[in-house]
Amino acid sequence: MNSEDDSDSPLKFEVIATEHRARATRLTIRSHECLTPMFMPVGTQGTVKGLTARQLEHLGCQIVLGNTYHLENRPGSALLQEFGGLTEFMSWKGGTLTDSGGFQMVSLLDLADISVRLSFHTLYFDRWST
Repeated sequence: MNSEDDSDSPLKFEVIATEHRARATRLTIRSHECLTPMFMPVGTQGTVKGLTARQLEHLGCQIVLGNTYHLENRPGSALLQEFGGLTEFMSWKGGTLTDSGGFQMVSLLDLADISVRLSFHTLYFDRWST
């Protein structure tokens, strides 16, 4: 994606250097800029297990990956909205990137009732709770 052609796009990707097959890039997500290569820890349910947001920042982490399916299950979109979004919920100043949750739709197929238009899930943790 060429950042000059997509000035209004919330996602911009620019190659800034190459060396053989390797490349360094600038990834801009809304107003947050990340330089690659980078480490992107997984904060599946709005938290990176075992590390605080301050520790992630101290380690030079630029962005945290969340999972839409798990975020909807716990903590839930209503609570995330109440906090003002995922970054505020996490007390995180860096960027966040979430995936579609589509893998869980397929991998947890035995817990799902799928129609042509919608996907409904049984919460996987409810199956084993009392």
